[in-house]
Amino acid sequence: MTRRDAEASPLTYARVAGFAYLLIIIIALLNEGFIDSKLLVSGNDAATANNIMANDVLFRIGIAGVLILYASVVALSWALYVLLRTVNKNLALLAMLFRSGEAILGAATVLLSFGVLQLLDDKSSLMVFEPERFKALLGLFLGVRNAGLDIVLMFVGLGGTVFCYLFLRSKYVPGMLAAWGIITYVSMLMLSFVSILFPTHPAMIEVVLYTLGGLFELVFGFWLLIKGINLQQWENNAPGFPAIQPTSQG
Repeated sequence: MTRRDAEASPLTYARVAGFAYLLIIIIALLNEGFIDSKLLVSGNDAATANNIMANDVLFRIGIAGVLILYASVVALSWALYVLLRTVNKNLALLAMLFRSGEAILGAATVLLSFGVLQLLDDKSSLMVFEPERFKALLGLFLGVRNAGLDIVLMFVGLGGTVFCYLFLRSKYVPGMLAAWGIITYVSMLMLSFVSILFPTHPAMIEVVLYTLGGLFELVFGFWLLIKGINLQQWENNAPGFPAIQPTSQG
């Protein structure tokens, strides 16, 4: 078996990346629209605690969904690295490390959600803490989790920007699409620092940027899943890799 026989088609990796993009954004939208928006009440720890206690299963479904999301980020990072190492291996590796860091830190924030559940399940906590302090402690856990997500967003912005820059250089996808990605992820990077430095910034900033970012990832995900990449450019950048899946011949 030759190397060309052993390697999968770049279209396969593109479709894996496209599917991962779509899975990530769909889970994020479902989690925000049907779980966090129903359970978390900004500035009201008591209401949030009561909502979680009354909807324990829904909160756990959200945890499971977020774990799948970050596992999908790892798959996305791997597929994009394989595609874009033909352009610049070191930059592609750097981008993969940034996005993998996003997954690791994101999964770590899930531990804080488990901490909330542990407090709620541990009846002795109700005996140790006064009700108001107990609910404030739950709010603290969730607040730290949200702060952790600002750090996660920084890694999203860094990794996504580098990957889209490599797409722009490679001409594997239309230049306008790659440029849109660069603008999107630079915006995410800026938003992470705005959230860290100015925690009371207008919520509309997040709504606008997250909406535009989600729209890009939906479009880009569908593009990679359906159209794939420009195989002629792939051959130009990586003549040693196959442009199509090898077929068996008798």
